[in-house]
Amino acid sequence: MLDSKTIEIVKSTVPVLQTHGVAITNAFYQNLFTNHPELLNIFNHANQRQGKQPTALANAVLAAAANIDRLEEIIPVVVQIGNKHRALNVLPEHYPIVGETLLGAIKEVLGDAATDDIIDAWAKAYGVIADAFIGVEAKMYDEAANQPGGWSGFRRFVVDRKERESDVITSFYLVPEDGAPIASYEPGQYITVRVKPEGQEYEHIRHYTLSSAPGQPYYRITVKREDATDHKPAGIVSTYLHNAAHVGSIIELSAPAGVFTLDQSKETPLVLLSGGVGLTPMVSMLETVLNNHPSRKVSYVHAAINGNVHAMKDYIASLENAHPQMKSYVCYESPAPGDTCDKTGYIDLPWLQQIVDKNSDFYLCGPIPFMRAMYQALRSWDVPADSIHYEVFGPAASLEN
Repeated sequence: MLDSKTIEIVKSTVPVLQTHGVAITNAFYQNLFTNHPELLNIFNHANQRQGKQPTALANAVLAAAANIDRLEEIIPVVVQIGNKHRALNVLPEHYPIVGETLLGAIKEVLGDAATDDIIDAWAKAYGVIADAFIGVEAKMYDEAANQPGGWSGFRRFVVDRKERESDVITSFYLVPEDGAPIASYEPGQYITVRVKPEGQEYEHIRHYTLSSAPGQPYYRITVKREDATDHKPAGIVSTYLHNAAHVGSIIELSAPAGVFTLDQSKETPLVLLSGGVGLTPMVSMLETVLNNHPSRKVSYVHAAINGNVHAMKDYIASLENAHPQMKSYVCYESPAPGDTCDKTGYIDLPWLQQIVDKNSDFYLCGPIPFMRAMYQALRSWDVPADSIHYEVFGPAASLEN
């Protein structure tokens, strides 16, 4: 427990963190990787380059400071981040390194304003926060390893099948090299891929949502190839999977994780809203509902640029034909010649009001601008916030503004 003076000092730093938080976390990451380059085997390099990770850490530090006297209020965030830490194999011994580097970055950015009292208070606060993460994650490690088919760390899998789904999206069917059983999962969860492409100094790790219902002897991930643009380089892992991973290739995986999962206890109508490769958790959820809850009505609404990049279109249509409780709708931003769809342009509220039941549970997945637009449209329709489910894949961001 923290004493009242420590709590008071930490909370008093909130305005400073709001102003200098990103600068502090930028310094943190620079110093962390300079002093401990081995940690580049864990962190997502692309998120570092794009500034997403420093911003996410700044927001997390700000939330911890603002709630330091009631940390139970940020436990859901601790659990969400803890899932990712367990999937990445973040271990208790990493926390002192992070703490020392974070305190050093605070001192570096704030200079003389970071008094000894402030640094001491933050050291105590970080210890409490780190203990919360370590405790939550210890349980996750235990559950991942000891569940049927579970394992610790990373396990070798073989690419058993590789299916082209669109011009830019491919599905990979992965089976364990040792032939032993694999862990089940909740629809919406992800596995974590670790690869070391030729010419890369460090290993690269990415989370990919499982795109089929659980219960199969394989894991399926459906990956968009992230090609280089004027604004960002090509995705190292996605291009490796598309171009270098073939049938028979070995890929290391950590056990399934994640908190964005389908609530299967409900029988209310279900609406799945996806954009682009955000279809991956939706297909897993859709298959699960159709298999296990045949009386539950489900509407699947998908947005893509055009038919050339629309993955699994025929498969979804076949599910709709086979299951009368299901309806599917497609919106193309810019249809290609020969494309057919239900709407052109963008999914908007007037169209949603025509095709889905307001009294539904809504699940969102896709690019952040897509999810933000869907979330705000649904809220303007007075859909309750607790009926709208989503997770920002990668460093957390808000959809509310």
